[in-house]
Amino acid sequence: MDGTAFVIELEAAKAARLAPIVDAGRASTTGDARQLLQVALANEISVSELAAAWMPSTPELDVKLAFARQAGDEAGHFQLVADRLTALGFDVASFAIPPENPLFAHLRGLASTVERIAAGLVALESIAYGVNENFMAFCESRGDLETVRIYREYIQPDERAHQQLGQRLLAKYATTPELQRLATDTVMTVLEIAATSRARAAERLGATCLPGC
Repeated sequence: MDGTAFVIELEAAKAARLAPIVDAGRASTTGDARQLLQVALANEISVSELAAAWMPSTPELDVKLAFARQAGDEAGHFQLVADRLTALGFDVASFAIPPENPLFAHLRGLASTVERIAAGLVALESIAYGVNENFMAFCESRGDLETVRIYREYIQPDERAHQQLGQRLLAKYATTPELQRLATDTVMTVLEIAATSRARAAERLGATCLPGC
């Protein structure tokens, strides 16, 4: 099938697999906002570093620039979250980036352009957008409207734009049956690893509405 038709089919399959991940954090009432924002802090810098690491070895100029945009946007999200944590009384200078988790270890090993687009711009950003909606609802229920505003006005529009950029790039580059299977397998593997990682983190933190990927 052509690239556009493939992306439509992939989005349907992705939505079905993503739904349980998002549903797990819906209507969550437990958790500490400052602790959850630290999870967001770790995720934002991890995605920024990943996109930056992929740039030098990605030959296609438009994809290289897409990763540059993603790296910059996610670094900006890190600063927004850091500023919010500071306002909530957290010393961001004491924040230590946790060791690389299985999801990002897997992502760093992806070598082809189609895999990287599918994983970094499509799968990761889809997870982030969906679970961030749950986190925003949690913050709103706690009266933390400033965090909600930051996500609604800045972070979520970027996450959506990254997804859409990834969809356009997959339509352009995943043009053979082999590449389309590779893209599909990549998205599903990322979602599977993320589901396991998030479940473990939720159990450790006692909260299910974890922001980010």
